[in-house]
Amino acid sequence: MYLLIFAITMLLSLGAMAYLKSVYAWAEKVPVASGLTGAQAAARILQSAGINDVNIVEGNSFLGDHYDPMKKELVLSPANYEGTSAAHVGVAAHECGHALQHQAHYFPLELRMTSVYATNYASNAVFYIVPMLMIFHLVSYYVGLWFMAAGLGVIMFFNLITLPVEYDASARAKVVLQKLGIVHPGPEAAAVNSTLNAAGLTYVAAFIGILLQFLYYLMLLSGNRRNN
Repeated sequence: MYLLIFAITMLLSLGAMAYLKSVYAWAEKVPVASGLTGAQAAARILQSAGINDVNIVEGNSFLGDHYDPMKKELVLSPANYEGTSAAHVGVAAHECGHALQHQAHYFPLELRMTSVYATNYASNAVFYIVPMLMIFHLVSYYVGLWFMAAGLGVIMFFNLITLPVEYDASARAKVVLQKLGIVHPGPEAAAVNSTLNAAGLTYVAAFIGILLQFLYYLMLLSGNRRNN
């Protein structure tokens, strides 16, 4: 059963990422009439919102774009920083969407920010600490199952609140890009929408994968209780 769940999780994750890469590659071929790069589009969006304390920097990984609310830093991958296509400005605008959420004290974002440390601890526990404790019989099988279920529950909660954060950031991006004239209606807007929608599916796949693992350990706990 666990191998089946693992296989489903991997298929969902790899499938969503493959779809995103495919859509992104297509949208990279759709230029924006404004001619702005992703970095320039991000700067214009932040400036229009009166956000002057966020630094836009160039990262070094493919699709490693992110907004760091602690450092007030918007990191764009090299292609999205320098590129002038619908894919590039779309991703840049999405990350700006998180800065706009931060400015507006968007509750799901603030909830996710406060959950980061607990999620990191839970991830270490689930993937490293608890399995080692169970292997060396430092905790009982039943207690280990409870720790695994609890840790996965924390991770699942984090993935759940990530969904509205990501989809809201994309919704803000789609609106502001056209409002500021960075992207025009038609093929440009359609390419941006497709890219951001495909990106959203990767978060849905991640949530489903964690949910399946969480339910698996709940099933083991239920079976163990009946046996006892």
